[in-house]
Amino acid sequence: MVNINDKAPDFTEDAYINGEIKKISLKDYRGKWVVLFFYPADFTFVCPTELGELADHYAEFQKLGAEIISVSVDTGFVHSAWHDQSPTIKKIKFPMLADPARRVCTAYYTLIPHEGLSLRATYLIDPEGTIKAFEFHDNSIGRSVDETIRKLQAALYVKEHNGEVCPMNWKPGAKTLKPGLDLVGKI
Repeated sequence: MVNINDKAPDFTEDAYINGEIKKISLKDYRGKWVVLFFYPADFTFVCPTELGELADHYAEFQKLGAEIISVSVDTGFVHSAWHDQSPTIKKIKFPMLADPARRVCTAYYTLIPHEGLSLRATYLIDPEGTIKAFEFHDNSIGRSVDETIRKLQAALYVKEHNGEVCPMNWKPGAKTLKPGLDLVGKI
């Protein structure tokens, strides 16, 4: 199992990006935050709602210094066909990683072996390649892009303000905590 503060497993796989299929590696994104966004498969029901919402907020992620990489077990050709057929998927500008050999899903523990599909999972990886957050969902439950952005904002804040931590539901501009100082006499 990979854990918080572990190095994220590297990969080199095909990805569908802006009308092309090309090889990408996680190490290509060093120096940026990465939102690694696993989903079960193309041409499904919940997946386009999530990917469309990510596409709608892609510029916001980029302003925060983050790249999104979506991952499914489909091939780059299937990603291309889905892109060509779906107005929602056509909005996607971020890389859509192809993992038909299930190497990436296996490395990140998202694979459902008896189905050959991935669970819905999101990993937040810092610019040095360290896992800072992850979440898993049953495939019938869609995720919140707003919460992913909030987690990214909190991770950015903590990285830039050594010694401070963000409490539950923290958003930019809200009060943070300094462990050892803020809790003295309050417990």
